[in-house]
Amino acid sequence: MDSTPSPSPSSPFDLVSGALGRYIPRGGAAADGSSADTHGDRTARQRVPDNPAADRQDQILGVVNLDRELRVTRCNLDAPVFAGLNAMAGSSFADLLPPGDVPTVTRRLRQVLELGEAHVARIQRLRRGDGSELVVSMSILPAAAPQEGLTVSLIAMARRLHLYAAETAIGTSLDIGETAQSLAESLLAWGDVAAVDLDFAVWTGEGVTGQAQGRIRLRRAALVPDRAWPDGYVTPGDDLPGDASRLLAQAVRRDDAPQAIVIPDREAVERVLGSPRVIRALVPGDRSAGVACIPLVLEGSPPVVLGVAEVWRRADCPFRDSELFDLQELVARTAHHVDLARQHQREHTQVLALQRRLLPRTGGHTIEIASVYQPATPDSAGVGGDWVNSFPLPDGRTALVVGDVVGHGLGAAATMGQLSMEARALLSAGLAPDAVLEHLDETVTLLDDAESGLAAGYSALGSTCCIALYDPVSHHVALSSAGHLPPVLVSPDGHAGPLAVRPHPGLGAEFALREPFDVHVFGAPPGSLLALYTDGLVEDPAVPIDEGIARLADAVSAVHPWDALQQAARHVVSTLAPVRQRDDVTLLLARMIGYRKGDTVTWRLPARDDAPARARAQVSALLRRWRTRDDTRDTTLLLVSELVTNAVRFATGPITVRLIRSGHGLLCEVGDTGNGRPRLSRGGLLDDGGRGLRVVHRLTTRWGVRWTDTGKVIWAEVAR
Repeated sequence: MDSTPSPSPSSPFDLVSGALGRYIPRGGAAADGSSADTHGDRTARQRVPDNPAADRQDQILGVVNLDRELRVTRCNLDAPVFAGLNAMAGSSFADLLPPGDVPTVTRRLRQVLELGEAHVARIQRLRRGDGSELVVSMSILPAAAPQEGLTVSLIAMARRLHLYAAETAIGTSLDIGETAQSLAESLLAWGDVAAVDLDFAVWTGEGVTGQAQGRIRLRRAALVPDRAWPDGYVTPGDDLPGDASRLLAQAVRRDDAPQAIVIPDREAVERVLGSPRVIRALVPGDRSAGVACIPLVLEGSPPVVLGVAEVWRRADCPFRDSELFDLQELVARTAHHVDLARQHQREHTQVLALQRRLLPRTGGHTIEIASVYQPATPDSAGVGGDWVNSFPLPDGRTALVVGDVVGHGLGAAATMGQLSMEARALLSAGLAPDAVLEHLDETVTLLDDAESGLAAGYSALGSTCCIALYDPVSHHVALSSAGHLPPVLVSPDGHAGPLAVRPHPGLGAEFALREPFDVHVFGAPPGSLLALYTDGLVEDPAVPIDEGIARLADAVSAVHPWDALQQAARHVVSTLAPVRQRDDVTLLLARMIGYRKGDTVTWRLPARDDAPARARAQVSALLRRWRTRDDTRDTTLLLVSELVTNAVRFATGPITVRLIRSGHGLLCEVGDTGNGRPRLSRGGLLDDGGRGLRVVHRLTTRWGVRWTDTGKVIWAEVAR
């Protein structure tokens, strides 16, 4: 075989090939190994050597170089254990694989070519020229620049090494599907088909207990090799028929103790399974086959069965006792990985439920809302800390909030939920966006304080947040940002671009870096479209962040005013989200509608003693034009009179009176330049102070205060 040195001394091929001399046995070992592998029993592919001395000789390295067409260009397979592998220059690497493994392995090879990321320690069978097979640990490495192609390193698997490599490969992911798939791929070294069926509670991440025998419900979590299967056969994602689940549960729980079983041939399989439907669901073909069923057991008192692993092989290759022991050992070693994946799945589900709960449901009659949340890949640390929310405020405005909490998992989710609810409460209490961010800043700092005991090993320092308040009467938006990317505004004429928001450190910044939060006010006439988002939508390591924001502006500007907003939001995300998503993606689109011009009226009055009378006269005339009911008109006049009287009594400067007609009632607002907060008190029978506010409280369905740059506004709602 060709082992000519590569022009690049640092290539993966030469690094692996140069190490072979330290492992290839000398003297008669080569001849013995060649004879054993070339002329030995053709079923050796399913049997791990039992001789410890042979184990030391089987730990042999080999290396193959492939071009971009997956053809062999060079190889070093001189070790005796690789005898019979026909890896000639120009031949396809697929020729070394069992036919059923070709699609899966080819897909892995091409992924490494495209992404440039190595795929290591895959348990794989290779086919010799005489039809026998060799189990190896295969790693796929991208070739070193300027070369192209792949380097495939092979380690012939001894029994102990096989078990160690399999356990290592199975424990690399916290995704329950990938964990089950890795286990099935490792089990394939002992048979022709391997499957992993998990209890439905394990699959969904629920708690597991020692269930009664008849209550287990199995779902197929993994199946190898990847091929077309007969009709009716259970494939990944499908539930096993109830009879099949009960039979497997009874088989592996004989005498109330989980244990492995072997059904040696097709006749015995049909006798045990009985039903033709169950046979079609569990037996992977028409040819004669035997099966070993090994329970995945979580040790405890009593032990809990997480599922069943099944290994099928030809009936003329029965399982030896040593092979069954190896299968049991591998499954026992990796059952805790399955349980860890179950716990992660449970955490992932809980966090995702919280994330979905925080998403906006609908807008109102003054604004249309659409949102998309797209978590990162499930095998990451779980759902991240992106959050987005929108909700109507009691005074008729709408709050739009988007944030990005540092980290993933339950710690980030807990902080995300706390910040989201705190922001909503403060905004509903009438605080301005900058004041809300000041409180959130203090909260993040408090959560990170080790002495307070609230951190619990998690830090949210550097989290970002952006708050926008839309006023449907003035058609203005007041916005404050804490380290967040600038929103994108599309005007009714189609012009789009990011808002000029002054950069600010994220939440919880060091005291020396803290600055006052700014409030940016900009016009958003009816038909405007505002996009708030997190960095996962626009960040790409290959392009500047400004270019990503510009692409977002172009995509949002293409949204037609008549387009369904939710569908448009999904289209924007599918267009911009990176193919290799590294972070959660969140987008909030808000289409401004506002109140109709005839539904709002505003007056400005001097703070004089005649202001209440003037306000009553103007409001009375307006309510007649609106054809308001007499009882509603009387209530509204009394309400406006009390609010204006209080403004004249306790404040200075001009008074603003605004009346808004909405679908569910009348909203009355009286603004003044005072900064005192009205408080409702019980008061005594002879106490004059506070009577006006008690009257307001009894006349309205709800009332409150919001703060402005020049003072405050008291609002109150009257049912129509």
